[in-house]
Amino acid sequence: MDTQKNEPKANEPAQGKGKVEGEGSYTATADYNKRQADYLKKGTVDEDAREASRALESDEAGALEEAEKKGKARAKT
Repeated sequence: MDTQKNEPKANEPAQGKGKVEGEGSYTATADYNKRQADYLKKGTVDEDAREASRALESDEAGALEEAEKKGKARAKT
């Protein structure tokens, strides 16, 4: 007896409360937009940008550049 028949398979989009989920997830989009708005309201964008700039000029610059290369190598083009 299949006890997991109501769970979506790995290659099927999740269905939740009538919302389209999976690729083009409305829930994920709404969550992302809310977190972006909250971050902007916090008002620390300039400070965070300065901190990132300092990191690129510090001892950790090499590690950051290596991480960027790895990320770009995995990116879809």
